[in-house]
Amino acid sequence: MRDLALETDDQGYGAVIVRRGRIVGQAPSRVVVNRDPTAHAEMEAIRDAARNLGTRDLGDCVLYSTSRACPMCEAAAYWANLKGMRFGSSISDAGEPRLRRC
Repeated sequence: MRDLALETDDQGYGAVIVRRGRIVGQAPSRVVVNRDPTAHAEMEAIRDAARNLGTRDLGDCVLYSTSRACPMCEAAAYWANLKGMRFGSSISDAGEPRLRRC
């Protein structure tokens, strides 16, 4: 996903949502190409997984992303009920999503 983002001249971020060992959502960053400041890879992957699964509740899914989720993406992961977040090439555990005050 990161390479796909770079190929489309966007920021070098990517994310996937995994459920029971299967990718159910994925996306590169689309901030630049969509001219949308909320189109982070994590947000796009959450949207893709919700569409693919037909639900907003992703409670049995884990988010994997190239870098630690920003507060906006972590809040989206919280509201999607994701059970965990992992990031980076070493797959660091970011824990369960938390809703933080801005």
